[in-house]
Amino acid sequence: MQLPDTMTNPPQHRFPDCERRGVYRAMYERRDVRSQFLSDPIPPEMLAHLLDAAHHAPSVGFMQPWDFIVIEQFEIRQAIKAIFEEENRRAAENYTGERARLYRQLKLEGILESPINLCVTCDRSRGGPHVLGRNTIFETDLFSVCLAIQNLWLAARAEGIGVGWVSILDQNRLAEALELPPEVYPVAYLCLGYVREFLAQPELESAGWRARLPLHELVHANRWGRPLDDGPLKTFLQSTRSHLG
Repeated sequence: MQLPDTMTNPPQHRFPDCERRGVYRAMYERRDVRSQFLSDPIPPEMLAHLLDAAHHAPSVGFMQPWDFIVIEQFEIRQAIKAIFEEENRRAAENYTGERARLYRQLKLEGILESPINLCVTCDRSRGGPHVLGRNTIFETDLFSVCLAIQNLWLAARAEGIGVGWVSILDQNRLAEALELPPEVYPVAYLCLGYVREFLAQPELESAGWRARLPLHELVHANRWGRPLDDGPLKTFLQSTRSHLG
């Protein structure tokens, strides 16, 4: 993997190349895992490391709104799986023809196959009624929890552990099943485990559901919809994926 380095004198606080390479690799090779889980248990100390990585995410006003529910009990997983199956049937009705056929072929969860399920929640009352930085954009607590999830996900990939986000769930029923208090919102239901392999591409991309959008088409100049002028930035954006991949 080539690393970007256009400076003769790199910044003082830049990581060594081997460490930088690992950071980029975790980002590019992170996958949403649904069908590759092994039954091997995740050692408690390893899970603790992943949770600690998540806990070191930034948060608005340093409110740290996250909690982590580690779910190993089979009966609870069965209840969550039932919620998924009902919502998945409803979601399938959004598609017709070939799209519907493809949707029904997709494996979209690993609730029973993965050794650990983890629900990451947001306590929307943490920090009191006035959290620094949250006065205008109230949802920044939810954004903060997503940063914790990404921390955990990248750390897991570096450790060879797969993570899958089960998003086809009724959040109210999920909250009831996990006995969450009213002020706590279930942001993510994750499946964790060692895997047979990490796919070369995201599973939905490999299945032909969607392709990755060209980055240079998503970058605007000064205002929405104004393309970048031809120049070094546009040139680098057009070549960035192959340069780093």
